[in-house]
Amino acid sequence: MSNYDPVDGQRTYHRPPPPPERADRGPDTAHRTALAIRTVADMAAGLLVLWILLFLLDANEANVFVDFVRSTADWLARWSQDIFMMDTEGLRVILNYGLPALMYALVGHGIAARINRA
Repeated sequence: MSNYDPVDGQRTYHRPPPPPERADRGPDTAHRTALAIRTVADMAAGLLVLWILLFLLDANEANVFVDFVRSTADWLARWSQDIFMMDTEGLRVILNYGLPALMYALVGHGIAARINRA
C-alpha cells in the first residue's frame, strides 16, 4: 500500500504552477506590445507636427527646446527631406515634415492593429 500523504506534523511543499507556454501568453502581451508601438508612432508624429507648428509660428530657433524639436524632426524626417521643392518655405515644411508624420501614424497604428488581431 502506497501512501503519498505527508506524515502528520510534516510540512507539505506545493510546487508553483508551470509558467504559461508562449502561445498561452497572448492577449495581455500582444496588447502591451501594440500599445507601445502605437505610442512610439504617435510620439514621432507629434514631434513632427510640433516642429511644423513652431516653424509656422516663427519660434525662436536659438531656444534650446525649439532646437531639440527641430533636430529630432530632422532626424525623423531624414528619409523624406526635399521630396517637395516649393517656393513657399512654409508649404515646403508642411509637406516635407507632414508626410513622415502621416506615415508614422498610419504605419504604427496599422502594425498595432495587426498585432492586436493576431
